[in-house]
Amino acid sequence: MKENQILIYDTTLRDGSQAEGVSFTVAAKLRVAEKLDQFGVDYIEGGWPGSNPRDMAFFEKAGSLNLQHAKIAAFGSTRRASVKVEDDPQVKLLLEADTPVVTIFGKTWLLHVTDVLRTTPEENLAMIEDTVRYLKEQGKEVVYDAEHFFDGYVDNAEYAMSTLEAAQKGGADFLTLCETNGGKLVTPFSEITSAVVESFPQSKIGVHCHNDAGVGVAVSLAGVEAGAVMVQGTMNGYGERNGNANLTTIIPNLEIKMGRTTNSKDHLKKLRDISLFVDDATNLRADIRAPYVGAASFAHKGGVHADAAAKSTRSYEHINPAIVGNRTRVLVSDMSGRSSIMMKAKEMGMDVDGRSPEMKSFLEELKQMEFKGYEYESADASFDLLLRRFLRGENFAFDVLRYHVGVGNGEGTGETSSEATVKLKIQDEVRHTVAEGNGPVSALDHALRQALEKDFPYISQVRLIDFKVRILESNLGTDAITRVHIESTDGEKTWGTIGVSDNVITASWEALVDSVSYKILLASE
Repeated sequence: MKENQILIYDTTLRDGSQAEGVSFTVAAKLRVAEKLDQFGVDYIEGGWPGSNPRDMAFFEKAGSLNLQHAKIAAFGSTRRASVKVEDDPQVKLLLEADTPVVTIFGKTWLLHVTDVLRTTPEENLAMIEDTVRYLKEQGKEVVYDAEHFFDGYVDNAEYAMSTLEAAQKGGADFLTLCETNGGKLVTPFSEITSAVVESFPQSKIGVHCHNDAGVGVAVSLAGVEAGAVMVQGTMNGYGERNGNANLTTIIPNLEIKMGRTTNSKDHLKKLRDISLFVDDATNLRADIRAPYVGAASFAHKGGVHADAAAKSTRSYEHINPAIVGNRTRVLVSDMSGRSSIMMKAKEMGMDVDGRSPEMKSFLEELKQMEFKGYEYESADASFDLLLRRFLRGENFAFDVLRYHVGVGNGEGTGETSSEATVKLKIQDEVRHTVAEGNGPVSALDHALRQALEKDFPYISQVRLIDFKVRILESNLGTDAITRVHIESTDGEKTWGTIGVSDNVITASWEALVDSVSYKILLASE
């Protein structure tokens, strides 16, 4: 290893899959493994052989992956008490996974030894040493994970250290200190890690942290400062309970803030991409507030902030967002000033005179729109269209002449159905279409697409990926204002649109029209 180099051990596919709502298909696990390899991750923990058919299927196919750098690791435990290691079925499955690296965990906390394993402290030490030695004899690189190490150390430091000695005697390549309960704060974590590093100068120490106290990243970095050379974690912080230490935060902090080197150094511009890729593989929405990679990480809303950022991005941005594949964004709201609008227009490729009367009028109009319930922070596409109409006089590529939607019982089925009629004018031609859907908004969406696809065939690429309804001033009951936000994608770009009305159908229609209009705008540029 090079000086100051930190090895990254990713357990997204094993520990991360234990998170609530996270589930990987075998195909998704294989694709994620390839992406992690391309990003420069050193170790990829693929799962626990024998724990479920999906992990076994992954290991069967992982051997055919053309990985350029990363090593696949199989995860399991030490042999069972009073069982020879070569006879332990679980250890046999670890070998059958046929991975170059095997990671095993063992008990550090005497409470677990006596109450969970129900064996003696001496037998537990033998279990650790025997299993590590046996795996090394089979030609495996062995990472030993000391489960509950920090709780075990606080309970009985001498015994906790003896478990590491057992793994070291067996020939473990790494001794990983696991903060399994995720509750230790930085100072005690750092002190304990330093004690281990000092006591095992010939061993490579790793840390594996969880986020139950909200400091998973902080204690991982403290472990590095204390001498650890391997960090285990997951992409986007997926993991059981509150998650594991988040590698999308740890890696840039190591590289940019701490002067440490990882094998992801040359790929940092892909950090946001891999974060979004993993979210997509799990079918979860991205955390917009995630450090470095979140959509809001470099977003500016207040007029003063936006003005300062326009003059010097360093004034409100701790790094250049391009380093991690992100970008500066301006959020437009009733807090916006002239600078915010100008930055937003520039972001859209529009040259706007900030001192023009039109700009002043637009700001007044914007504040009125937000007073009515419009909110453009997550509706960039609707704001773009509004800005173009107001400052440039640009109109939609079509005019809405009429729309109607009805809901009723199906023909003798007793099931509810919806039917929508849409009448548009495109240049000098009128398009009149009728469509059904499983709800009124679905029917309107289908009818609108049918009316447009002849003239704009790429509309078929547009897919709605989120639909949110919020009731404003709910104390007004059924007379309350409804805000509808729609997120759309064409497979390459994603955009948000908004509609506001005291009628949910009208608000939904407005957001739908903006969604397809923005796609037409993108295709024309």
